[in-house]
Parts: sequence; structure tokens; C-alpha cells
Amino acid sequence: MAKRKRQLSETKIEKMIKEGRGQGTGKDYLPWLKIQDVPSEGRATRGVGWTTGRRHELLSDIERDYCYLLDYADEVSDIREQFPLLPLEETLMIAEKIGVNHPRDPKTGVPIVMSTDFLITYGDKDCARTVKPFSEMEDERTIAKFEIERVYWETRHINWGIIIDHDLPDVLIRNIEWVHKEYHNEDVSDLGVFTMRNLEQMLAARLNDGEAISKACLACDERLGLEVGTSLALFRHFVARKKWSLNMNERIVPTLPAKEFKIATPEYRLEAKGG
Repeated sequence: MAKRKRQLSETKIEKMIKEGRGQGTGKDYLPWLKIQDVPSEGRATRGVGWTTGRRHELLSDIERDYCYLLDYADEVSDIREQFPLLPLEETLMIAEKIGVNHPRDPKTGVPIVMSTDFLITYGDKDCARTVKPFSEMEDERTIAKFEIERVYWETRHINWGIIIDHDLPDVLIRNIEWVHKEYHNEDVSDLGVFTMRNLEQMLAARLNDGEAISKACLACDERLGLEVGTSLALFRHFVARKKWSLNMNERIVPTLPAKEFKIATPEYRLEAKGG
């Protein structure tokens, strides 16, 4: 199979703009860059976001981890990754003004459209964040590109900052990752309100008594005649939906009791936020 051509040309930039790349909000937003457009750093990810309800184009492990945190934060109302710094002429002018070379395609020499990893909406305010490994923070070329980015957002009165991997709380992120894909769980509608309510009450009672998560879930599967693993998946669903809370800053270990387990919403409803 032929490799996808990633070289950039002025025609390709125009085509991307016409496609609506970097435009829209929420579920309708189209990232400027997609996974197939660039070599990824680490394991590229297309996870369906809780906040946006669409698949995110995340080009590195650190982007994925930061997106988990944003998804989990109640105050975040929109996440736009790979946000383009357009028009291109503006970043070219900024680069010339501050005396640094503007990024260019290494093969064609065409100036590239720079992008910020995340444009985030908190309430009614936007902020821009670039996420990078600490190992890149002493690279002079990287710092020069950061300065173009900083000035671009400063002219728009939008707060911009850098997030490094050392800033990210690994335990919290791994816990969010563990429950993340169960936010949308097909069993919720398939089982119906009556069975869901029984399962929730039965499982919560066992967890409140300090029973290990996996043991409590298996007992509920057997009691309700469910396929093994159903209750554990719904445990993750309840935590993801924040119907149930526990200490997310301690690693969730299924063979142990749920730390600081609490019921946040007493009765399950199928019309829970997010569908």
C-alpha cells in the first residue's frame, strides 16, 4: 500500500480551509490536523469525547492524557484540538517581527499553518494550551515556535500556556481512562430502568459495605442473571457519569474496595446528561 503523502502545498492549505478544518464548535468542530496528516508521537488516539460527543484527533500520549482531564472537568464546555493559527499571513508577520524562522514543510518549503494543541472553553471564556514533553522544553527551535504561538493568542486577549507531562496527575488520568469508554454504555438502554435501578441499588449496597469491586460486581451479575462483566462495566459507567464518586486520586483496583465510595445521584434515569 502506498504511503499517504504528507507534503504541504498552498493548494492543500486552501483545500483544508474549504473543507472547514479548524472551524465549528462542539460536535461540529473539524480539527485542522487529523491523525493521518502527520506522523504521531506515541499512540495516536481517536477517542469519543464526553464533552463534545465526537471523536478527537489526538496525536500523542500527552495530548490524549490531557484530553481525559478536560473531559472530566465539569467546567469545560468545549474542546477543540489541533486548532489552526489562521490566517497564515499573521503568523508569518509575527515570526518576521520577533526574528525567528516560521515553520515550513521540510520537502516543499511552503510555510505551514501552525496549530495550538487545544482551544478550551471554560464557561464563557476560551483559553489555549500547548502540551509537550518536558524533554522538548530546552530545544531552541521549539521555544521559538512557542513564541509565535504566544504572540498570536496575546493579540486576541486569550490566555495561552504550556502544559508539560510532569504537570499531569497520572493516577487521576489512568482512573479516567479506565472508566472513559463506558460513559456511553449500550446496556443502559438494553436492560431498562427497572433492571438498572435494581443493579444500582444492589451494587451500591455491597460497595458501601466495603466489598471488593470485582467481587460485588460478579455477585450482581449472578443474582440478576447478567453476562459476566456487565456490572463491572456499569460500575465504570456510573463513575464516568459521576452518579457515583470515589477517590479518583488513588488508583482504582477492582480487586479492592472502592475508596471513599459515595452515591451522588440516588436514582438512575435513562435521560442522564450526554445521552
